[in-house]
Amino acid sequence: MLTPEELEHYSRQIQLPRFGEEAQRQLKSSTALVTGVGGLGGTAALYLAVAGIGRLILVRGGDLRLDDMNRQILMTYDWIGRPRVLKAKETLQQINPNIEVEAVCEYVTPENVDALVQASDIALDCPHNFEERDLLNAACVRWGKPMVEAAMNGMEAYLTTFLPGETGCLTCLFPEKPEWDRRAFGVLGAVPGTLACLTALEAIKVLTGFETPLYSQLLTMDLARLEFAKRRTYRDPECPVCGESKLPKAPKATMHSAIRHPANLAYRSRTQSL
Repeated sequence: MLTPEELEHYSRQIQLPRFGEEAQRQLKSSTALVTGVGGLGGTAALYLAVAGIGRLILVRGGDLRLDDMNRQILMTYDWIGRPRVLKAKETLQQINPNIEVEAVCEYVTPENVDALVQASDIALDCPHNFEERDLLNAACVRWGKPMVEAAMNGMEAYLTTFLPGETGCLTCLFPEKPEWDRRAFGVLGAVPGTLACLTALEAIKVLTGFETPLYSQLLTMDLARLEFAKRRTYRDPECPVCGESKLPKAPKATMHSAIRHPANLAYRSRTQSL
């Protein structure tokens, strides 16, 4: 049930065709897990908070650094050297005191990932390393939870959504995980910010049924040239993560085309241009 205050608070989005009060109630009853609460995950969490998500679980280890401040809009200068996820919680609850925010001052690990995913309705995969991404992907497959996958490097970014039982998974899409230094590439804050807005929108679509998420589609973005493209993605029937689930086999027409990795390395992915 939405209170009179909430009806006024969210009135502008409730006015959207096909959104309405029902979608708002769905958001209020939902929990989103956001991993990697930085320029990407933190900004996505912000837009989920202002949209009226019921509960956010923020997961990120480590303290705020000075070189984080060009993109992490939930942070303040006086917080440098302190756990960033605690500041993210504080800022989000100031912006929207009607939502619940849980801060987990840890990285995603084999020990905590299952409990985190089980406590959530959707996961936003935004950490800065492939180890955490792979752990979250496998847990979402195990527990049947949708995962919005977002990553960027320099001026390039990609976005897709995985739904266990309906689509492939992260390992199907990116079977090869290159080594990379998470601080070896430059970041202009508006790039993760742009991707974060789309990531939050994707999560809202999944949770509410409003419009169509990027199921079995990979959106790639070259923000230097403002060029966007979609590629169809397929499940790998021999995927070590989701291959044993009851999913349809990949079509024979599947193409393996090389696209740019967010680590700025060429790799093979299971995609086809749309």
